[in-house]
Amino acid sequence: MNDLLAVVGIGVGATAVMDIWGIVRKPLLGVPPPNYGMVGRWIAYMPRGQFRHDAIAASSPMRGENVIGWGAHYLIGIAFAAMLIGISGTSWIHNPTPGPALAVGIGTVAAPFLLMQPGMGAGIAASRTPNPATARLHSLLTHAVFGLGLYASGWALRLLN
Repeated sequence: MNDLLAVVGIGVGATAVMDIWGIVRKPLLGVPPPNYGMVGRWIAYMPRGQFRHDAIAASSPMRGENVIGWGAHYLIGIAFAAMLIGISGTSWIHNPTPGPALAVGIGTVAAPFLLMQPGMGAGIAASRTPNPATARLHSLLTHAVFGLGLYASGWALRLLN
């Protein structure tokens, strides 16, 4: 399999695992799934020069925000898969191991902590949310699940070859 196609498959697969976790955690932990429409709203304001909001939900809705948010979610997942392969080398595609996948998955929590949450009005590492410690824990768990998804997707692609 072409390495680029493998990266796309691993990224899409890992992101889908993360989305399944988002659905499952509602009945398990009482936490609703993420609203990627809000991510799309945040991104849709960027061409207008607005990169930070006091509260993204209070900002006026933008046309196509759900499509933008979901598309960005999957493209970011693919980019993080590319980062995994960039760090570990293409040999990881042929022999996936959990360590690098989990390290990258957990490391990707820096993106919401330092970019998304502050830009959307939640503060650095959710510091402006009602319960920052809980929000941080859920972000960390979700990104660890993404790391497991990277590993599982790598193995699934390996089995398909």
